[in-house]
Amino acid sequence: MTSTDTRPQTGTDLAFPPGFVFGAATAAYQIEGAVDVDGRGPSIWDIFSHTPGRTHLGHTGDVAVEHHARYREDVALMRELGLSAYRFSVSWSRVLPEGTGRVEQRGLDFYRRLVDELLGAGVDPWLTMYHWDLPQALQDRGGWADRDTAHRFAEYADVLHGALGDRVTHWSTLNEPMCSALLGHLSGQHAPGLQDPVAAARATHHLLLAHGLGTRVLRDRGATSLGLTLNFTPMTPATDSPADVDAARRCDGQQNRMFLLPAVTGAYPADVVADLAAAGAPLPVEDGDLEVIAAPLDWLGVNYYFSSVVRDTGAPTGTASSFIGAGCIEDVDPVGPTTTMGWGIDAPAFTSLLTWIGSVAPGLPLVVTENGSAWPDEVSPDGAVHDPERVAYLHDHLAAVTDAIALGADVRGYFAWSLLDNYEWARGYDQRFGIVHVDHDTQVRTPKDSALAYAEVLRRHR
Repeated sequence: MTSTDTRPQTGTDLAFPPGFVFGAATAAYQIEGAVDVDGRGPSIWDIFSHTPGRTHLGHTGDVAVEHHARYREDVALMRELGLSAYRFSVSWSRVLPEGTGRVEQRGLDFYRRLVDELLGAGVDPWLTMYHWDLPQALQDRGGWADRDTAHRFAEYADVLHGALGDRVTHWSTLNEPMCSALLGHLSGQHAPGLQDPVAAARATHHLLLAHGLGTRVLRDRGATSLGLTLNFTPMTPATDSPADVDAARRCDGQQNRMFLLPAVTGAYPADVVADLAAAGAPLPVEDGDLEVIAAPLDWLGVNYYFSSVVRDTGAPTGTASSFIGAGCIEDVDPVGPTTTMGWGIDAPAFTSLLTWIGSVAPGLPLVVTENGSAWPDEVSPDGAVHDPERVAYLHDHLAAVTDAIALGADVRGYFAWSLLDNYEWARGYDQRFGIVHVDHDTQVRTPKDSALAYAEVLRRHR
């Protein structure tokens, strides 16, 4: 008999330990829409995206993929795919429209309904409290460059746990503080769109302080599964010249070590502290801060997409740098195929990264909280979305995780980025990361071949 099942099959060579968590991830501003519903206040991304010239074709998250209205449909997709977990973020300004003070119960009610729907579908909710969308009211008071914002985050943590702590077990304080601090305050690529190295250094420290203060609140509330989610980009020098080697050190310092080490060791890297001070943008550390930042974690979230090769040009590049005092450093074009984001594909570096983090933070479980790729996906005449590049990327990076586990890395879970094609920040809607295709005119959802391949991996590991 000839089979008529044309679904992509992959993952038969993958083996994960018992209890491994398989999920998918999203972020509030990228999917929810409904920016003026039920008392939600504006966030910095509302203001940034509506500022001419800031985003691709002026795209905004006003509508996104209408998850606020369609969450039941999206949870049903998760159930059909067999996801055991869903990582999502809460919109701070949907819960606290002014960032502090008055609590908007209608906003909390949305997240109560979402969590109840997830639990009813057998999907474990993994909640991220902050994914880049600071309430604009707090930005007007100084934002992350102001130390007070860290204390307002602790208040927000208390509000969220009071509303959802009886149903949500897994909590992450921040997503990718590197992007919030450096892309938002130094290169200006992200909200709030500043190019101020002093503000970037202050935001770096205050974000980490917020993480520590929020972690203490959650721990005091009785939370038992607390994490911090960081994005990592392995850095390699273009040549073995001292200038290029130092360029890689500087970039690694601010991309990776500046956020990881204070959280897991209670100290900033000495070379990074010196680099920032020399650039006139010192970290504003006060007595006791590092002890707060190093509040014990139950797991560390690892976001990985690509690796970078960097070189020192010997002169300013003429473009806004993402690293303080690194205006002469540029990325070398990737060798081999790239995603539509222009990112190279390097699964072996993922294995090396996970084992390196394990050596820096021994005994701390790791969870891959984001990993994925963007491709020019379209619905085919047969009604399916064939994305062989993403299927291959997904398989190769899952294999990289199993390789890391075999080498001793304590990796407990993997969340694909992203569940849905969504609003890709300043890159707008043209970048498709989802394993589920979204028609942005009709909002129709279509699982891609990659979703079916991922579902098959999950089925084999139940």
